[in-house]
Amino acid sequence: MFQSKTVLLGMGMVAGFSLLAAQPAIARDVEIKVGIVQRFGEEESDTLTVGSLPGDRLTLEIETGGQPQILETDKVTFTLGARALSEAELSEHIVLSDQGTFETAEDSAKEWRSRGIEVEITQPGRWQVWAHREVYNTPLLKRLLLEDLQRAGFTEPYLSSEVRQERAIASFVVGGYRYNRANVAIRSGNNLFTIQEDGGKQSRFAGRLQLQPNAYGTYTLVNEVDIETYLRGVVPYEIGQSAPTNAVEAQTIIARTYALRNLRRFKADNYEMCATVHCQVYKGLEGSTSRIDQAIARTKGLVLTYENELVDALYSSTTGGVTASFSDVWNGEERPYLKAVIDSPNQVWDLGATSLADEQTFRKFIALNEGFNETGRSPFRWERSATLQELATTLQKYLEKTQHPLEGIKSVQKLEIMRRSPSGRVLELDVTTDKGIVKLLKNEIRSALGPPRSTLFYLQPMKNAQQQITGYTFVGGGFGHGVGMSQFGSYNLANLGWSAAKILEFYYPGTTLQPLNDSIVFWEEME
Repeated sequence: MFQSKTVLLGMGMVAGFSLLAAQPAIARDVEIKVGIVQRFGEEESDTLTVGSLPGDRLTLEIETGGQPQILETDKVTFTLGARALSEAELSEHIVLSDQGTFETAEDSAKEWRSRGIEVEITQPGRWQVWAHREVYNTPLLKRLLLEDLQRAGFTEPYLSSEVRQERAIASFVVGGYRYNRANVAIRSGNNLFTIQEDGGKQSRFAGRLQLQPNAYGTYTLVNEVDIETYLRGVVPYEIGQSAPTNAVEAQTIIARTYALRNLRRFKADNYEMCATVHCQVYKGLEGSTSRIDQAIARTKGLVLTYENELVDALYSSTTGGVTASFSDVWNGEERPYLKAVIDSPNQVWDLGATSLADEQTFRKFIALNEGFNETGRSPFRWERSATLQELATTLQKYLEKTQHPLEGIKSVQKLEIMRRSPSGRVLELDVTTDKGIVKLLKNEIRSALGPPRSTLFYLQPMKNAQQQITGYTFVGGGFGHGVGMSQFGSYNLANLGWSAAKILEFYYPGTTLQPLNDSIVFWEEME
């Protein structure tokens, strides 16, 4: 266990946190770039309104003839315009792989690099690995690469092409004059803004804003914000405003660690994090409370590390009674601190002696309800059913989206679990269709099929009077990937009196809680 320490930070004293190695806190104002509106302009009717607070003004900086021009206004509304091109423009790129998560996309990118191909990770919808556009920058180079890959036996890569007659451009009016610009920097005197999408709810954000083009022909509104202010827009939405204090502190530390480790996610689009569940939910200052703010202040600068590198601070709503190891869900190197742990303060199951990889053993485990951190929570245990036709419809949408070779299926005949991990997660599921067997692996099972809330489930066939299979009931537990901290589990442990440090040690064994300092590695690519 950690040794007990008291750490002095820039905003006061943090008492009761346990540190393996006490290091002096270094006051670091880390700013991050968050894409709060990622694809403005996907619909021609999109609108985006940025306003100042009462008594303040917006300052917009644009370029005119290569020179910066400053505009002032109280409010600006962006719409989508179109600029005709003097000649047709070919936009194309090679998609090397298509993945449901960044983690697996990053592992795929590593494999392509090992073959000598320069790549970039993008997110036009799902996560994709592209042949790097700056390296393969002509139609000839793209086609030569694709031909080489096809000769080598790769069937997944494909060329995505689009001929454009016009280019979408952000348009806005200030002082009675309409401007069409690709990049707009937005500031305010007090660094506060209101933002409203398509006439919806107005939200308040802090920092600075930049409207900029992305890799998909649309725009991203990027919020440049201090990490501690960013947490005010994350913590209340991720853990809930009513969470016990020590659970809020644990979530704050994990959210800070997660953000700083993941700043590479949107390198292809020139920002760092998104504001959705693909990263962490971030909604600005509207949900912040004094209680949340105090938890952020008490833990200011604290991060979780392993061998002086920020941990991959993954977490989910509900584990279903057992956490998953990293490789149970994604491809890539194991994280030693992300491993299967029975999610209970008591010895309700000996995972070391009784693995959940066996089907019948797993069914006995999933039938248990009492003694877990999440007992009584609705996602802890669940049953969800679907007919064969419903499964076929959902699966076909997935196959179409991923351009799978078996795209165009009409029916599903059978589902069969082929492999489980020691934590009970389904690693491989075969779907027999009219066009052949679709093999679903790990987290792709959740992407491809509607019913499962996690991969911690077994299948119960539904049959008609003639004993023919008409569908399946998925009987399982947990919600989300199940790796790392359970948010509902942290509620129970906090209510039992566990400190934030003890909660984190339980879910991320072998890690160190310490102040952010210049010696810590944010992220280092695994060989």
